[in-house]
Parts: sequence; structure tokens; C-alpha cells
Amino acid sequence: MADYDLLVIGSGPGGYVAAIRGAQLGMKTALVEKDSHLGGTCLNVGCIPSKALLHSTEIYHFLHERGDAHGIKVGKLTSDIPALMKRKDGVVDQLRNGVTSLIKARKIDVLKGIGSFQGEGKVNVEGAEGGKTVTATNIIIATGSVPVELPFMKFDGDVIVSSTEGIAFDKIPKKLVVVGGGAIGLELGSVWSRLGSEVTIVEMLPQIAGAVDKDVSKLAERLFKKQGMKFELGAKVTGVVKEGKKSFLTAEKNGKELKFEADKILVAVGRKPTTAGLHADKGGIELDEKGRVKIDSHFRTSAKGVYAIGDVVSGPMLAHKAEEEGVACVELIAGKGGHVNYDVIPNVVYTEPEIASVGIGEDLAKEQDIEVNVGKFPLIANGRAIATDATDGFVKVIADKKTDKLLGVQIIAKGASELIAAAVTHMEYGGSAEDLGRTIHAHPTMAESMKEAGLSVSKTAIHSM
Repeated sequence: MADYDLLVIGSGPGGYVAAIRGAQLGMKTALVEKDSHLGGTCLNVGCIPSKALLHSTEIYHFLHERGDAHGIKVGKLTSDIPALMKRKDGVVDQLRNGVTSLIKARKIDVLKGIGSFQGEGKVNVEGAEGGKTVTATNIIIATGSVPVELPFMKFDGDVIVSSTEGIAFDKIPKKLVVVGGGAIGLELGSVWSRLGSEVTIVEMLPQIAGAVDKDVSKLAERLFKKQGMKFELGAKVTGVVKEGKKSFLTAEKNGKELKFEADKILVAVGRKPTTAGLHADKGGIELDEKGRVKIDSHFRTSAKGVYAIGDVVSGPMLAHKAEEEGVACVELIAGKGGHVNYDVIPNVVYTEPEIASVGIGEDLAKEQDIEVNVGKFPLIANGRAIATDATDGFVKVIADKKTDKLLGVQIIAKGASELIAAAVTHMEYGGSAEDLGRTIHAHPTMAESMKEAGLSVSKTAIHSM
């Protein structure tokens, strides 16, 4: 008789959600977590703390740049970094307590320590109080991911840092160089730029936010430059050099060497799956060439009764993807119809304006020879956007030319992370651009831009030419 029906290794968004769903379905469940807090990277040093900092600094930046235009006189603005960090930590603590309460309420055991496989159905949990081996009928690997470290410039926690340190500087760096123009680099670059840091983003690709169309990326770059950030695109980072007390990031572009002075160098070039310490070989678990756990369409690994979800398997490394996989995996274990629609997973960059996308973009459609119609609506024509000083951006709808089926939506706008949900909903049931365009939206709202972009596909938009 096994100790547990379900054992989940890792308590991030995928892991703790899987454990809760298992308990809901009547399984005796346990969570293995090596850190002192539940919630994983997302809650503790990722999604949540970074969004808290983004919100606080957005308020600061808006008052600094636009307060007078709104009739708000506040005198000289100053920032208080300890207070900023205290609020961020308070947000994290509140959510940590919430997750802990949910786990306790479901009577899920929490086993503190590093989980490693000791054979079929056996996991050793090595913690501060020593180790113990537990058995389970079903085991889910949800160990998440860690920041990628460049081999020629290792993290030192001081000058060369990851996002973990990037959300916790004790003072504003005079010069911050960010390696990588993706979501993490743009978000943390925005935070410190708003507070007065001179931020330069160095990106190997010819555009920032590489997952979206060129027109979205170009507008984002222009707006971020207006906010004070600098960009060096198409540049390959080569290392770090010291000249006296100063540090410089070095890079190559078109055969020329570039040097960027930096007090801090934030490396944000992606994340890699966390499988070290699992002893996957002892459990008969196969990994792919990128170190990810191999799974089939039902999340099953090569080992009997062992499953894997989230960042540790293939696919986008997103908290909401991990959550959906956690629920689907447990439901499949229970004999139910768990399913994840990978075609409608939204992606968001939480800058200002935000960048959100789902499905395929116009550029990718052209590359794949998919004939599409495109509708575009500018925020400058939206009443709520004008009233709230949020006219930068647009909504773009990509629909199949023959059937009008929604293939993708891309948004650069204030609150794009919330607007994208309407697109996901319509795409989930196979809706068309006309369906989106004929859905009634409250007026005045930013969401009306979604409706107008849907109508624009058939050139029937009311509020744009």
C-alpha cells in the first residue's frame, strides 16, 4: 500500500494547483518542496514581485511625466526603495499565506526537502531534518525552471545578476545593462528606468519581444525609447571586462566591438528546466536534448506512474500553462477528460503599454503561407483611451481569409493583459472575427477596441477609417 495516491514534486503554479485538484478528486496527496515557502519562482521571485514593482513604478512615472497635465500637483517626486521593496514583499507574503491556507484546507501534506527518485514509485525527500523515503501510486514532476546562465559570464550576485536579484536591488543602479529583450528584460528594465536608472537593453535578435509581429515590436521599441530606455539590437554579447573599478559588457555587431558601462548587468536570456537532483535515471525517466522531461500527450513520462508538467516539459514557460497542465494531468490520472488547448495560450509582456498575444501573428501566417485577413484598430480612436491618457497602441486581429476563423490577436495597449482574455475565449470555441466584432462591449471601455478590430477584418469598423 503506497503512502500517497498522488505525490507532486514542486509547489509552483503547476505543482500546487495539481495537488489541490488531486485532493478535490479524493486522492491522498502530498507536495514536496525544497524551499521554505510554497509558490515556486512565480510567486516568490518572479511573476508576482515583478508585477508589484511594475505597478508601483508605473504610478511614480505617470505622476512624474503626466501629473501636471492632469491637474495633479505633487511637488518634487522622490522614490523610497526600501518602502518599494517592503510593499513588494508584503504582496508576496499575502499570496504565500493564501497558498498555504489552500493546501492546509485540502489536507495536503507538505514534505520539505529535495525530492529524488529511488526507484519505481519511490521518492526520497532530503531536508534539514534528514531524509525519508515515501511511496506514491502517481508522481508528478513539477520542478519548474531557473534562469539561464551564460557560460562566459557567470552570475556573481553583485554585478552579473539574474531576475532574482533584479527584483531586489537595495538602490537604483546608475547604469543598468540588460542582456535580452524578452519579457523579463523589458519588464525589469522598465522598473529601474522609471526610477532613474540609465537602462540599455542588448538583444541578439533584430527586434525586441520576438514572439510578436514586427509592427507591434517596432511601436513598443519606439515607446520604450520615449520612456528613456536604450536598445542595441542585433548585437551578440561576448563577455564582461573590468577597467579599474568599472565594469563593461562587451558585444559584437556587424564585426565591430561594443562596450557598455554597467553598475549592474541583468542577464535575461531565458530559463532552463530544473531536473538536477531528481535522479531521473534512477526513476527510469528520460530527458530530451534540452534537459526537459519527455512526456506523451497525457503527460506520462517513460516511467510507470510518473508524469511531468510546466516548465520542466516542452512548451512555453508560463505559469498559466503550468496550471492548466496540472489540472489536466490530475484529471487524466483520475480517468477524466483533462485537456489543454495549446493553440490558445496567451503571452504577455507587462510593460506600459503591455504587449499581449495569442495564436499566430500576421508575420508567421505569411511565413507559413496561410492566407489571412487582418483588422487593426488604433487606441487613439477609442474614447476610454483618450479619457485615461492611454492612446499609445493598437489591437490587431488575424483571421483565416476563407473562413474568418480567428487565428490570432496581438495587442499593444494599456491593460492588454486583461483585453487578451476576450480573444482567448472566442478562439477557444473556434469563433470568427465577426463573432468578436458583433459581441457587445460596454461603452466607454478599452475593450471596445477588440470589437472594432474584429469588425475591421471585414472593413466594417465604425470608429476608424
